[in-house]
Amino acid sequence: MSENYVLRSTLTSPFGRKVRMAIDVLGLSDRVTIIPADTLDETDTLRQQNPLGKLPCLLLADGTVLYDSVVIVEFLQEIAGTDRLLPLRGLERYKALTLTTLADGITDAALLMVYEGRFRDQGMYSERWLKHQRGKIMRALAAFEAAPPDPHKTGIAAIALGCAFGYLDWRKPMEWRGEHPRLVEWLDAFARHEPAYARTRAPAA
Repeated sequence: MSENYVLRSTLTSPFGRKVRMAIDVLGLSDRVTIIPADTLDETDTLRQQNPLGKLPCLLLADGTVLYDSVVIVEFLQEIAGTDRLLPLRGLERYKALTLTTLADGITDAALLMVYEGRFRDQGMYSERWLKHQRGKIMRALAAFEAAPPDPHKTGIAAIALGCAFGYLDWRKPMEWRGEHPRLVEWLDAFARHEPAYARTRAPAA
């Protein structure tokens, strides 16, 4: 009998979206139940499941908890019995993981920019900190602009990059589309290729 899993996430978490896309693409939707979590709620069991109190995390039937999103996607791919999202071995595997880390870095920096506005009073914003995060995003975007992944192949790096763009478009910590027409075309092509991208979109703000 196939094991079922619980995903602690929200529909607005960009890293949770990565995992939800993987679940969709791998055909595991009937085996994963999503239970929302509130990262700011000290009483939420998320903090016992993941001591960092971060989303997403995956709960296994034997009590094992997996985090973060890359670890969860690798696990889901293994139980699906495929290498569709990430090569199992060799240099191509590590290239894909490196590109995924770069795409995740865009999301991380964007989240920090959003949190600056969410957790500080307006008069206490650090422009130096915001500039530092924008620099990370702009350098990563330049790297992807020069060599974007194949938009017609749903791999872990493409999923991560698509989710990064989705978060930039949704929360709008900075404008990115005007200076990166090739990446705008890439996102449009990837969204047409992979229906899970639309199915996992965050609700309107």
